[in-house]
Amino acid sequence: MVYEQAAWNISGIMDGDTPQTIAANLKEKAAEFASIRNSLDPGMSAAEFARILSRKEKIAEQMARVAGYASLTYAEDTQSEEAAALRTKMDQLESEISNQMVFFDLWWKGTLDDVNAARLASSAGNLSEYLAHKRRMARHALSEAEEKVVSLLDVTGVSALVKLYDTITNSYTYEITVDGSKKTLGREELMVYVRSTAAEHREASYRALLSKYAGSRNVLGEIYHNVVLNYHNEHVRLRKYGSPISVMNAGSNIDDSTVESLLDVCRERAPVFQRYFVKKAAILGMKRMRRYDLYAPPGSLERRYGYGDAVRMVLDTLGGFSDKLGDWARKVFAEGHVHSTIQAGKMSGAFCSTITPRITPFILINYTGESRDVFTLAHETGHAVHSMAAGSKSILVQHAPLPLAETASTFSEMLLYDSISKEMDPAEETTVLAGKIDDLYATISRQAFFTIFETRAHERLAEGATPGEISEVYAGTLKEQFGDSVEISEDFAAEWLAIPHFYHWPFYCYSYSFGNLLAASLFQRYKREGDNFAESYVGILAAGGSQKPETLLGEYGLDIGSANFWREGFEYVESLVDRLSKLV
Repeated sequence: MVYEQAAWNISGIMDGDTPQTIAANLKEKAAEFASIRNSLDPGMSAAEFARILSRKEKIAEQMARVAGYASLTYAEDTQSEEAAALRTKMDQLESEISNQMVFFDLWWKGTLDDVNAARLASSAGNLSEYLAHKRRMARHALSEAEEKVVSLLDVTGVSALVKLYDTITNSYTYEITVDGSKKTLGREELMVYVRSTAAEHREASYRALLSKYAGSRNVLGEIYHNVVLNYHNEHVRLRKYGSPISVMNAGSNIDDSTVESLLDVCRERAPVFQRYFVKKAAILGMKRMRRYDLYAPPGSLERRYGYGDAVRMVLDTLGGFSDKLGDWARKVFAEGHVHSTIQAGKMSGAFCSTITPRITPFILINYTGESRDVFTLAHETGHAVHSMAAGSKSILVQHAPLPLAETASTFSEMLLYDSISKEMDPAEETTVLAGKIDDLYATISRQAFFTIFETRAHERLAEGATPGEISEVYAGTLKEQFGDSVEISEDFAAEWLAIPHFYHWPFYCYSYSFGNLLAASLFQRYKREGDNFAESYVGILAAGGSQKPETLLGEYGLDIGSANFWREGFEYVESLVDRLSKLV
């Protein structure tokens, strides 16, 4: 088959329907579902409960079809008024349908007694753990009146604070001098220079960013302080979570002890990346890297890859590992579900979108031929085969929980590198390998230490710490993270103010560390066990979100609560650093 860059074909999502007809049908089905509100019987039979869940699934699938179609239409052309309007209408419809059906979740989580809940959940097949998790989360629910108060106050409380942070920081522009020319840039434009080949550009871009945020430290720090206090008051004091990070852990269905083990190992193995930074300094011709130089390109000796070659490389890599993965991946391209062309108005970056278990996923990528694009294609195809492996599951549990969501995507990149690195000459391999280790640092160690900082910042702010003292906390985590391998200037103490995740999604960052280190540990198992590992790997993907992560991986002899499991992931990183040391 010849693979050429093209737009995707999304007409199959509609299957002859229109968004208007599906919307009308959804409203009708949601109204019918709402009619059972007063007839929910705790003593209902397993068969009756199954029929209710089936109706819920069918509505979810129809909603996913029309919302997915609107989302992909908009991604293809973000400048289209029609696409934007359709997306807004579908967002409104989704909210309306959700509100009509929320009574069932409230009944399941709060009204239904434990005995009947356990009886019905045990009869629900691959939805059993999903339902049990909802019940566990209900332990942290407040009374209906209290929930309404929290919801009302949120609008003018923490949500307003986060919007204020966004309003202030999104208005920032940055002055930078590049080759004697003064430029005024937005943040995304500025960050391009962080990866410049010129050291003075890298320093200037970071100085412009950090000085802007440091100048607003009192205001942005006060916003963060109140975001943290609100988080503590609601979740720890009222909802009785054991700690602030437990909120994130519980939502992801992960034990606190598992996350503690992950973060402990990331601290313990920080020297692995420190050794890499020393080696990268040598590649760059520097005695010691500065923090400004962390993302300096390690070289420019990369070949370019035609799109057809890139697709075949990805398909051959996945197919060589597992026939099933190869077949699923080929199906994505054969059905025209990849948008790879560069065109005006198209959404930047890349993503994989799974609509329903019955529809082959869609991939968007802006392919330019760089080696990074080939790995991005492998990454997004990994997401696609993960969804297809779980295609037999209900739409309610097809998606893996957040910590497992990056498993197949990252593993696919590792397979690809393992395959194509054998064909590279030393100069090209050095460039590509250093880039891969840069990515692993950014997604494992950096994200873990972000979370370590958050835990410390939440503790200190609950005690009344000032923004200046929180900057000292952040500087301390940088020192722990880099040791003596990188020179850290004082201005980086203000970097925490420039990380939106801390304001928007507390403790979210460790999910990146979890997913990438999990994939690395699985890859190490594969290298030891060979082809026998493929069956276990496909089984893990096939579970989707139907099981608790510890339970799922435990079935395959993988103890993610153990420090040794996470150390295996660092063994993979260390093997790459060892390889780089031999090349340089």
